[in-house]
Amino acid sequence: MDAAHPLPGSHGEHALQRAHGTGRRARAFYDHQVLDRLNDRMREFIAAQELMFVSTADAAGNCDCSIRAGPAGFVCVVDDRTLAYPEYRGNGVMASLGNISENGHVGLLFVDFFRTTVGCHVNGEARVVENDELLASKDTAPSLREAVARALADDPGRKPERWVVVRVEEAYIHCSKHVPLLAKRDKTIPWGTDDPAAKGGDHFGVRDLSRPWREEK
Repeated sequence: MDAAHPLPGSHGEHALQRAHGTGRRARAFYDHQVLDRLNDRMREFIAAQELMFVSTADAAGNCDCSIRAGPAGFVCVVDDRTLAYPEYRGNGVMASLGNISENGHVGLLFVDFFRTTVGCHVNGEARVVENDELLASKDTAPSLREAVARALADDPGRKPERWVVVRVEEAYIHCSKHVPLLAKRDKTIPWGTDDPAAKGGDHFGVRDLSRPWREEK
């Protein structure tokens, strides 16, 4: 390994590769599949997606995984090293944003469930930026400024509250072999609603169960 240009991945994965004899296969993956930026095909792929998985962790390493969704193009591909996605009104917990405020490392996963079943991983460093800041800053790329302005002019129920801007550090394919091929169906999305039924209700039956942080009546 060139010390000036270390391989992608963690010390832990490299140690396990040595321990289990997978180093040659892993090196082939790093050399043939992993980039430190987005190429044109990746950029086109991401721009066509309507859903992504977002993984974050707080300063102590406690993890969270969530999803973000919107019409195709809701993730703005600014350039080969920058993505930005909108944060809409949610349940108010702000778990992902809270983690990013402590630890900017994020992992994004885009999966095309409806055509190729291929996925694209994007790992990088994230920061949370307010709408006004993006619109006012001279450093904001024109494509991102246009995306913010367009989103704010959209249906009031879908206006983003802020954005997450990600500096790309790794980008690579997710194998399509075990990803199910799904059929897309129409769904009416009640953007901005607080109606419990529209949000799934108490699907898992937890509303009346005890938990250590809630004072029991």
